[in-house]
Amino acid sequence: MAAPNVRTSSFSRNISVVSSPQTPGLKNGPNGTTFVSTGIRDLDRILGGGYPLGSLVMVMEDPEAPHHMDLLRTFMSQGLVNNHPLLYASPSKDPRGFLGTLPNPGSSKEDKPTVPDPDQGESLRIAWQYRKYMENQKNSIDDYSNDFDMRKPLERQFLAGRPIDCVSLLDSSDLSVAQDHCATFLSKFPRNSSNLTSIGRIAIQSFCSPLCEYSEKESDMLSFIRLLKSMLMVSNAVAIVTFPPSMLSPSSSVRLQHMADTLLSIKAIPDGDKELEKLLTGYKDINGFLNVHKVARINTQVPVILEAKTFSMSLKKRRFLALECLNQAPVDGSSGTSYGTSGSCSGSSKSGALDF
Repeated sequence: MAAPNVRTSSFSRNISVVSSPQTPGLKNGPNGTTFVSTGIRDLDRILGGGYPLGSLVMVMEDPEAPHHMDLLRTFMSQGLVNNHPLLYASPSKDPRGFLGTLPNPGSSKEDKPTVPDPDQGESLRIAWQYRKYMENQKNSIDDYSNDFDMRKPLERQFLAGRPIDCVSLLDSSDLSVAQDHCATFLSKFPRNSSNLTSIGRIAIQSFCSPLCEYSEKESDMLSFIRLLKSMLMVSNAVAIVTFPPSMLSPSSSVRLQHMADTLLSIKAIPDGDKELEKLLTGYKDINGFLNVHKVARINTQVPVILEAKTFSMSLKKRRFLALECLNQAPVDGSSGTSYGTSGSCSGSSKSGALDF
């Protein structure tokens, strides 16, 4: 029997398809995409699965809101829990000290399974079986993403013996040292095999900080990010870079944003804003805002449609980081909520503090 003819297109991209990731912390997505967990379950859901493998994530900092550090911490902790090699760079003398601030995995739910009463009806027995099924599904998700207790430091067992490389950007007159570290690190994870056994994570904090000597060399910084992105495209790794856009010229800031595969920003919540307090439900529990400007599109031209572009950042039980679509309080003051579905967080035609 003759073998069937398979028609191939010259526009087809050679993608190494992995049936099921062998490395913890990975998940298969559509179009041959492999996702890496962000370390925040809500953010994984918002982005459609997490950060795509081989992508560059950039986070615009707000000088009045240090919540970009939470995105770095959860990303790094998730990698260390899953034994992913880590490269961390920051404008501090002792970047390894930042590892002591990483959160520890925990559980934000305290639901305990119960055994159904044999005297109860058939409908209650079916409900119990469904609940048990959902708990099993949740346990399978734990292999990919964890809830992290932001008040409990990461246990030593997740740090001891882990492949961690820490680089200080403080005393560097240029980015050659950081470039060499990134190149050496990414060379360990070439994307030339269908057997995905290990991935790398890169976290760079406050890339354009004025504390660094290279902070005024904008062309060098743009070249570094461009080179980093090109190396990531052929590597089984993900990099997240935070930077203060106010420290750059408008043109350089726009170019950095354009090079990002996934672009996020942090916004501080104004203190004592009475108008905003009336506008949003749960205002007192909100710590800041996360804006999603761009979502990575790997192996596809189909745009990603988000349920919203701005999300509130809060701590469940004052410990676990949560992202929620902003709820606008009813105008008449009655009970109930309405969910925003656009980038503008204000439901009125007047411009307010949340009209980004």
